[in-house]
Amino acid sequence: MRPSQNTRKLNPGAFVALMIGLSGLGLPVTGIVNHVYGFSPPSSARHAWMSAHNGLGVLFVTFLVWHVVLNRRALWNHVRSTAARIPAMSRESMLATAVIAVTLLLFVGHAFHAGQTLR
Repeated sequence: MRPSQNTRKLNPGAFVALMIGLSGLGLPVTGIVNHVYGFSPPSSARHAWMSAHNGLGVLFVTFLVWHVVLNRRALWNHVRSTAARIPAMSRESMLATAVIAVTLLLFVGHAFHAGQTLR
């Protein structure tokens, strides 16, 4: 190693971005494997994949919040400049949003209702 590498300080922005990227890459992989194991009886392998997915999720959210804190000024400036250019919602987009929300409410509500009767 060169001497300059030993004295270089940790770059928090780069560290946070790498943590978000690496944990974000692992989430779909562990999620898919966890989904496949979800159909099998409880086992140590299933528990390990579920734990890995949960751990990566906690890391991802933690470092995402840290990223927002580190970049709050730039994000706030972006939100303010973008908000001035966004037109008001059209009737069509409001109706589409309402239809999707009601459909999701019915389907998700049905799942909770079905879960209540299975107990």
